Amino acid sequence: MLLGCLSVLIWAADLQVAQARSPYDSARNKLVDEEIVGAGITNPRVIQAMRATPRHEFVPLNERKRAYFDMALPIGESQTISPPFVVALMTQSLDPQPNDKVLEIGTGSGYQAAVLSKLVGEVYTIEIVAPLGKKAERLLKRLHYRNVHVKVGDGYQGWPEHAPFDKIIVTCSPEKVPPALVEQLREGGRMVIPVGERYKQTLYLMKKVKRKMVSEALQPVLFVPMTGTAERSRKVQPDPVHPRLDNGSFEEVEGNPPTPVGWHYQRQLTSVESRIAPDGKRYVTFSNTEPGRHSHALQGFAIDGRKVPRLQLSAWVRCKDVRRGQNAEQLPVIALLFYDENRATIGQAGIGPWQGTFDWTAESQVLAVPPRTREAIIRLGLFGATGQISFDAVEIKPAKR
Repeated sequence: MLLGCLSVLIWAADLQVAQARSPYDSARNKLVDEEIVGAGITNPRVIQAMRATPRHEFVPLNERKRAYFDMALPIGESQTISPPFVVALMTQSLDPQPNDKVLEIGTGSGYQAAVLSKLVGEVYTIEIVAPLGKKAERLLKRLHYRNVHVKVGDGYQGWPEHAPFDKIIVTCSPEKVPPALVEQLREGGRMVIPVGERYKQTLYLMKKVKRKMVSEALQPVLFVPMTGTAERSRKVQPDPVHPRLDNGSFEEVEGNPPTPVGWHYQRQLTSVESRIAPDGKRYVTFSNTEPGRHSHALQGFAIDGRKVPRLQLSAWVRCKDVRRGQNAEQLPVIALLFYDENRATIGQAGIGPWQGTFDWTAESQVLAVPPRTREAIIRLGLFGATGQISFDAVEIKPAKR
């Protein structure tokens, strides 16, 4: 009888643990299905690693309710955890193999290292921000990621005593590829790295062939600023007193099919070349037939709310058969999200929403900017609505007081 009662108690305890975990498990599986598999990730090992890695453990308690949204989240020290799709894309591009020795630059929360640990032999990860690096090391040990080794230091100098590495993954964005990392990558190895200006970066897959790096552009991306000398010594610095968008008329494109340069995390977007473009020769169209499915693009820019208290946002907009998605919030908009110096969200504003069918229409509105704003992200698209919406000549500029 005592044994039976004990079994019941153990079963009840296991049930409580399972019930406690189930909301996260369900949210994580939904995220993987919709935002990772649905966005084109095909490697079955990477998909399984994303399903098995508890992202909520790697974000602060006050952000856990958003842990399984496909978005960057603040983790302290002015840094963020990367969106899950970006982690999956970078991991898949690395082509991880069970016996690989991988170097990661930019430990952050430890989430990328945790995903990699399930796929490769050893992960060596470096974080320049000491509090983050030490916190990530404690967390990875607590969660029993025994093949992950954490070091606090300058990641762009690599980890020479453990070189050469089969693969290198860089989760912060330099202007150029650090020479030490090239030197420490074995011949035939792969490196995945975002390179470019502060708000205009491209994710590259690089392969070392005869001691030289052969690169392939993957897609535009947006990573937070680096810490220390590397960020301060950028040749091209953002101007937060004169905020502007890059390629707001979508004329500059790359790839096949062509996609607009400077716009990140593009979903269900088509670059259209047409005589009817309100500005120039091109515009973009977002299309969606499945309610709730994402269709959007975004871009970051610097802005100082102390110097720019009001911002004028304008664009040309056209709709065709646009209907709300799964709820009243899933409608097309152009939205600005404002962030403080710690990258915490402090407000939002925008123009829209729109529904129905109408031809090209000029839209413009003056928006208030919170004084604590230090950077912002502009988002445009259908955001779960169905139909088609087109944009051209999207512009921001300081408004007159």
